[in-house]
Amino acid sequence: MGERTLRRLLIIGRIAVIKQAASRGAPTGSWLEQMLAREPRMVLPVALANKMARIVWALLVQQESSNAPAGVRA
Repeated sequence: MGERTLRRLLIIGRIAVIKQAASRGAPTGSWLEQMLAREPRMVLPVALANKMARIVWALLVQQESSNAPAGVRA
């Protein structure tokens, strides 16, 4: 459950991502496209916010950079 303000901001941010995906279309084969096909629209922001929070937590615990591998950098 954690911090209410942080949770609210993550969910608001994910709502924006879902609106963009609904209007422009999600990338083919992506996790978001699969979730849009099978889950109700009000469940998705919480699921995406949860996924993002777990990624951020893992990065903080590991104290590693989230930079792309050297071969991917421009």
